[in-house]
Amino acid sequence: MSFRLRVFSLVLLVAVAASGATAWLTLRQLTGQVRESAAADRESIAAITEELRAYGAGHGTWEGVAATVRTLAEETGQRIRISTDRQGQLADSDTLLGRDPRPGGTAPALLVDPRPELEFPAEWETGSMRKVTSTVIARYGANVTYAACLTRLGQPVTVLRGKFGMPLYRAGGQSPAGPCVDGSGTVRPADITAAEACRATGRAQALACLRRVFTERTAAVGPQPLTVRLGAVDDAGQTLAAGPTVLVAAGVAAAVLACALLLGRAVLRPVRALTAASLGLGEGDLGRRVPASGKDEIAELGRSFNRMAGSLQDSEERQRRLVGDIAHELRTPLANLRGYLEALRDGVLEADAELLDSLHEEVLLQQRIVDDLQDLALAEAGALTYHRRPLDARELVEACRTAHSARAAAAGVALEVAGAGPGTVRLHGDPDRLRQALGNLVGNAVRHTPPGGRVRLELGERDEMVRIAVGDTGSGIPAADLPYLFDRFWRADAARGRATGGSGLGLSIARQIVADHDGAVEVTSEVGVGSVFTVVLPAPVAHP
Repeated sequence: MSFRLRVFSLVLLVAVAASGATAWLTLRQLTGQVRESAAADRESIAAITEELRAYGAGHGTWEGVAATVRTLAEETGQRIRISTDRQGQLADSDTLLGRDPRPGGTAPALLVDPRPELEFPAEWETGSMRKVTSTVIARYGANVTYAACLTRLGQPVTVLRGKFGMPLYRAGGQSPAGPCVDGSGTVRPADITAAEACRATGRAQALACLRRVFTERTAAVGPQPLTVRLGAVDDAGQTLAAGPTVLVAAGVAAAVLACALLLGRAVLRPVRALTAASLGLGEGDLGRRVPASGKDEIAELGRSFNRMAGSLQDSEERQRRLVGDIAHELRTPLANLRGYLEALRDGVLEADAELLDSLHEEVLLQQRIVDDLQDLALAEAGALTYHRRPLDARELVEACRTAHSARAAAAGVALEVAGAGPGTVRLHGDPDRLRQALGNLVGNAVRHTPPGGRVRLELGERDEMVRIAVGDTGSGIPAADLPYLFDRFWRADAARGRATGGSGLGLSIARQIVADHDGAVEVTSEVGVGSVFTVVLPAPVAHP
């Protein structure tokens, strides 16, 4: 299975699982909320209908019910409309709360009947119940008319449970002109008619009361059943449609898959380019590179690959140059040796002492080249052995001067030491390898300094670094040649002559040895004036 297909399958699985889990949790949570909301609605509906039934049963009329409707709407948050078949709409909570009436909802209407149910003792016969029913009806009519009269006149009403399940009404308080009550503040509805109840009121109030009594007694007895409608079209629903949730989950999954495709495309394009470039690199095409733009990890990977390919290409080119340089360095002396040996074998030349000394010197030179190559290879591979210990840089400089004094004198060059005053200049390293590196620099300076010139070794300390400078008064090095000084077999002489006798590896070996001691070799040069090679080494930290 390809990487793209595996990434796509994994992202698809994650997207489907995440979307399904999200949809399931959303449905579960919202369904629970809907159930809780429905239970709360049932409780509020029960409270509304019970409060309205109690109002109708306790007041004998629906007049004044608007205040109760408003209070119920504020407490429950429901939109409440009430009406009767005979009187039409009695109250609307939207109007009572100062809002524009909204269209009604789809919830079915509720019927609230405040009339009591007739009750008789279990032992009564049918005949007895039939005889009493007419009396009970008359008494209920009188009682409920009395309660309505009290309500219209602003008197509080107390409801008691009477005989046969009929309510008994008592005035709950008495105003200064308290109507329809006797001196004790109580009434026995079973023994009083509506006219008698209003006899003690003032003329105007009594007349109004009697007119209402007349009107109501000629109509149906008791308050009419009340029709209650709850809710409005813009109220929050109590059910949750699964369709939108499924659509949202599907949209999330589609978005995730689209992002996965785009991500896979963006990732796989540079990966394919890297794959093709690496295959070409393995087949020997070291010039292959990949486009690398941006600042993300893929771009950084591309740049790393390009750097690696560049390093491999440079290494390959250095290796080719090295092989060519070695062949060039060995071809001429070996050809000379072969020619001399063949001439000696054929009797063309005689083996005198001078010829043998020349041949021996040539062999030693080739041996030195091979030894230098071995040292350089070991140093670059990190396999060169070092025996580090504390040492005095003054002794190192003096030993170098002593070792090259004879050669300098033979070349007519003055070899001087400066800056190595009294006291110890501490270093930590391999004294033999450091003498080898410093000796290569001194040997080069002596070879490139004409007779009558001067080579100067100067020792100093600065910024916790030990600096050993090897300066000469030779011909100097052009600025364009300075970057190539430490390349293997490189010589400033374009003809690559060997008159100086050098192997072309001394500077490379010196730089590698100094680098292994955490130091560096600095070069300054001016044509016609001379050159200065400075070895910079870290001074050891002094412990108290």
